[in-house]
Amino acid sequence: MHILYLCQVVPYPPDAGPKVRAYYTLSYLAFHHEVTLLAFSRPDDPPAALDHLRQFCIAVHTVPLQRSTGRNLRHLLASQLNRRSFIIQRDDLPAMSRKVEELLATGAFDAVHADQLWMAQYVLHHNNGRGSPVKTVLDEHNACYQIFQRLAQGESNLARRFFLNMEWPRLRRFEATALARFDHVVAVTPEDRQTLQSLLAEPGSSPDPPDPQFAVIPICVETAAARPVTSAPAAQDVLHLRTMFWPPNVEGVLWFARQVWPLVRQQVPGATFTIAGKNPPPEVRALAGAPASGITVTGYVADPQPYMQRAAAFIVPLHSASGMRVKIVDAWRWGLPVVSTSIGAEGIQYCDGENLLIADDPPAFALAVVRLLTDPDLNNQLRRNGRRWVETHYDWQRRYPAWDLIYPPERGHL
Repeated sequence: MHILYLCQVVPYPPDAGPKVRAYYTLSYLAFHHEVTLLAFSRPDDPPAALDHLRQFCIAVHTVPLQRSTGRNLRHLLASQLNRRSFIIQRDDLPAMSRKVEELLATGAFDAVHADQLWMAQYVLHHNNGRGSPVKTVLDEHNACYQIFQRLAQGESNLARRFFLNMEWPRLRRFEATALARFDHVVAVTPEDRQTLQSLLAEPGSSPDPPDPQFAVIPICVETAAARPVTSAPAAQDVLHLRTMFWPPNVEGVLWFARQVWPLVRQQVPGATFTIAGKNPPPEVRALAGAPASGITVTGYVADPQPYMQRAAAFIVPLHSASGMRVKIVDAWRWGLPVVSTSIGAEGIQYCDGENLLIADDPPAFALAVVRLLTDPDLNNQLRRNGRRWVETHYDWQRRYPAWDLIYPPERGHL
């Protein structure tokens, strides 16, 4: 089968959640099929990334994507005029539409795969209300509207809350339209599948049983080639490692720094907190301003190993999210002990107290972090159990044969 794979990011290196999902899915599909990748590229994508992807894709095409305040304002105005989701409007680029049309016009493809909701619009543009002559598959990393709905519920800034309360219903309408027009929809958790499937149900109707159009395939990682980190002696650093331009991550880090971290420092004065991730906004960078705060904001780090070796706790303080948090799966793979909110661990199989700690309010979250800073036996137990858990439940080579139900392998193709 020849698959056109549409991706919102160049999925290498797999150093962020969307890239992790896309990279290992692409790797699996390319082993059994001929895959052409079409992705948005950004100025900071490493030059070697495309060469790496060409090792298993039969072709790799990119369309440049640049963000700026001016562009965002134009997209915001356009979204208000046509009452369209800003997020979808922002990623609707004529150059990408033209490239999708050019490739599909060759008639060479048996299927088109939209990675994340943001890329679904290019399939809808092509179909334009008609049935597609090729199989269409939408990989939903999240129930996307739910993220912005939850952000709105927790937002204290009136202007931002007003924007979010306009955005999430518009995104919900677009998401429902996209779901109805794809042949297959893949969610990463059973909870997301139920949420997404409910968008297609009639108002007031009872929940339907799982629809065969909807599948669940979790986000997985590579474990065989990843050795657990060796913890530095007497490590007392608390680590948050993920992209810092994603609103739920920003919200969670600010909550931890402002409401939880002072409680931790009262009990462990020598503890430090490292926030590592690409493009932290000013309010996150400002956290490191106080000399006595013990907080460091690094920005993007190409090699996270030194930070992980110093970490006695890895935190996932999310309060608004959907889908599956790759940061927990990654932390288990690295052999790091995890403290998460319930929403942070939503959609992941886990055992509270055995392979991670769950806490939702500031005192409980602070207590969990302090336990990892002061109890070496518990710390080591979570490290060992988390690593074993990810090897069993979230290794891509074990779990991704589930894609064969959507893309049956052709006999003799390797």
